[in-house]
Amino acid sequence: MSAARRRIAAVIEYDGGAYAGWQFQAHAPSIQDAVQRALGFVAGHALDVVCAGRTDAGVHAVGQVVHFETDAQRSARAWVLGANTRLPRSIALQWAGEVGPDFHARHSAIRRTYRYGILNRSARSALADARAAWIHRPLDAGAMDRAARALLGEHDFSAFRSSECQSVSPVRRIESVRVARDGDLIWIELTANAFLHHMVRNIVGTLLEVQAAPDPLAAMARVLAARDRSAAGMTAPAAGLYLWRVDYPVAFAIPVPRAACGLPPVLV
Repeated sequence: MSAARRRIAAVIEYDGGAYAGWQFQAHAPSIQDAVQRALGFVAGHALDVVCAGRTDAGVHAVGQVVHFETDAQRSARAWVLGANTRLPRSIALQWAGEVGPDFHARHSAIRRTYRYGILNRSARSALADARAAWIHRPLDAGAMDRAARALLGEHDFSAFRSSECQSVSPVRRIESVRVARDGDLIWIELTANAFLHHMVRNIVGTLLEVQAAPDPLAAMARVLAARDRSAAGMTAPAAGLYLWRVDYPVAFAIPVPRAACGLPPVLV
C-alpha cells in the first residue's frame, strides 16, 4: 500500500433477506455490490471491499466488519453518512475509521459470534417472518443448552459442514455456546475462532432434534464424534441467522456493535 493510500475499516448492519448473500454475483443482488457502490461514490472511485465473513443468502448481520483501500481523504463521519445516503434501507454503516496496513477484516479476526433466533409458538409472525425461524412445536431450550455444551472446545466439525465447504480443515474451536429463552423467542449463540460453511445452521438443526432425546448432551456428542454430515440434523433456515460480532486485537480499536432494533437480544 502506497504512502498516500489509506486503509479504512467499517462496521455494517444489514437485513440479508433480499440478497443472495454477501459475495458479489453477476445476476443477483448482493450485500458486497451495494456496499462497494455506496463507498465508491463517497471515495470518488471504484474500490474493493473485503469482509470478515461471507454470509449466505438470507443471513443478517449486526456487526459485519469490512476494510477497503482508498486515496480519498474523508472523515469517519463522511464515510458513514455519505455511504448510508447511497445504500438501501436494509443496509447501513454503523462506524468507519482509518486502520493500519496490517489490519485485515478476515485474517485479523480472532473470534466470530453468530446468533440464531427461533420464534417458538403455534402461530407464525408477520413481523418476524424474515428475522427468525418459526418452529411451532414446543422446544426445550434448557435441553438445547445442555446438548450444545458437547461442542465446546476444539473438534473436527465434519458432521456440521456443508458439502460445498471449501475449507482445508474441518477443525474449529468453539469458545462459548449458549441457548436462552425469552417468552416465545429462543436465541442460540455460538462464538468460535472461525466457522465452516453452514456450520451454525447445521448445529441449530441438530439441536432441534436432540433436544427431545433422553440425554441431549450424549446425543449431541455422538453426532459430533461421527464426523459425518448424515448423522446430523437438517440445515436450519437462513432467516434466523445473524453475524452478531467479530472480535479483533484491542490495538485495532474496532468497536463492538449493538443491535439497534429487531428481535430482543436476550443473551446480552
